[in-house]
Amino acid sequence: MNKEELETNLGTIAKSGSLDFKQQIDEKEEVDIIGQFGVGFYSAFMVADKIEVLSHKVKEDKSYLWTGSLDGYEIKNATKEDYGTTITLYIKANTKEKKYDKYLDEYEIHSLIRRYSDFIRYPIIMEEEVTKDGKKEIESKTINSMVPLWKKNKKDLKKEDYNEFYFTTFYDFKEPLKTIHYKVEGNTSYTALLYIPGERANNYFTTDYKLGLKLYSKGVFIKDEAKEIISDHFRFIRGVVDSDDLNLNISREILQEDYQMANLKKSIDKRIKSTLEKMMKDEKEDYEKFFDAFGAQLKYGVYDNFGANKDLLIDLLLFKSTKEDKYVSLKEYVERMKEDQKEIYYATGETLEAIKALPQLERVLDKGYEVLYFTDNIDEFMVTIINSYNDKMFKSVLKGELDIEDEKEKEEIKKIEEDSKPLLDKIKEVLKADISDVRLSTRLKSYPVCLVSDDNLSIDMEKTLKNLDQGNIKANKIMEINPDHEVFKALNKIYNSNEDIEDYVKLLLDQSLLIAGLPIANPVEYAKRLSDLMIKAMK
Repeated sequence: MNKEELETNLGTIAKSGSLDFKQQIDEKEEVDIIGQFGVGFYSAFMVADKIEVLSHKVKEDKSYLWTGSLDGYEIKNATKEDYGTTITLYIKANTKEKKYDKYLDEYEIHSLIRRYSDFIRYPIIMEEEVTKDGKKEIESKTINSMVPLWKKNKKDLKKEDYNEFYFTTFYDFKEPLKTIHYKVEGNTSYTALLYIPGERANNYFTTDYKLGLKLYSKGVFIKDEAKEIISDHFRFIRGVVDSDDLNLNISREILQEDYQMANLKKSIDKRIKSTLEKMMKDEKEDYEKFFDAFGAQLKYGVYDNFGANKDLLIDLLLFKSTKEDKYVSLKEYVERMKEDQKEIYYATGETLEAIKALPQLERVLDKGYEVLYFTDNIDEFMVTIINSYNDKMFKSVLKGELDIEDEKEKEEIKKIEEDSKPLLDKIKEVLKADISDVRLSTRLKSYPVCLVSDDNLSIDMEKTLKNLDQGNIKANKIMEINPDHEVFKALNKIYNSNEDIEDYVKLLLDQSLLIAGLPIANPVEYAKRLSDLMIKAMK
């Protein structure tokens, strides 16, 4: 620059010569110019209290020195042997709050260059003082990589290249499960290098986990955690996105307001979904590993935002079921449903073993119906949003009436209910403070009693909300008694002999609470009642 250009470009805030420079050079030469507001230069005063710019313009015979501080600037004649510009920053003195000398540290300078300018396609060379054979010498090193991995041709890259980039960039030690490298050209052109991690990070569900993708524009680093370009239900994805079309004249803090970001997000989400669908179809074993690690995130995505993304994600879900201890998709479940099956059955519990032991499954399984296992806390919330799949409603085997009996069975249970009405009414009276209803069960086979809820809040949902400290919200509990069990026959006999049945009924309630994984009101009273009835039976 000459004196006038130093005055114009450095002496005037918010004036940049970048655009003028681009217009003056040969139009055939492709040059990337960023930063046309002219304020970036002044950010140097965040760490320096004085800046010198020594410049000699090509084809001119004079050099000039621009010296500036926050108090102002001056331009003087100077001497410079070669053409070009040298910028010198005089770092501020250290204060208690700031350690400015770290910016003179070789490692820190390396880190800053690699972080912000690693993929600028021009070399950034650093001169370092080294000692060789006892003598100090100046050695020049190129610090930046210049050509990013994602800009290279896929056919020239090996799995090891992708993995090495993943390890060094994202500080993971386990090989990624899937690498997605692709380029899009259109309204918003970009190149993406995305990874599905091999396992879930220990801090994945904490605020320490870094969300979003690394965002670049033409190799220039823009943002480290760009949440704006990927949906939360795909937050497990790690990677970089480099777009040629981003408007770099906008603040990095308001990138989310730019329509280009919305287009990027839509395109990236679409590619991730198609990759997962292909994995489910062609690489089922790997997809199941992925789902073990991140399936809960997809389920949350179905539930989140009132189900706005359920159609996008629903076919990516997998569940274990009573059919076999393997994953099944909802599509596969519906395709193999029995001809007379009206609903998609599911059961909730803390573990697969706990669900398998539930007495409420007996009759459903006897009918040959498959039951999905819901073991994640989010499952039951999610299913309220899904509601149905392929016109088949979801139905919990632990809630409401199952309606799986044939006409003959319905008639039989109706007759038993009529004959046992006085006994059932007595049981309701004894337990009125604890449960909302008592009825004969059509779901039990070998167990005497169980607890279910009505079609609103389930017992498992009650436990989940309690664990989440969501207040004392309780399900409407219904005690079901197996009419074919010897216990019910014995209760009938005792009741008809005018003997008090209160202790027997309360014992059944406590048993049903324990089976449901709920605490009993008075364990000491339960133990005493059990002992008294045992002694009574032995007399």
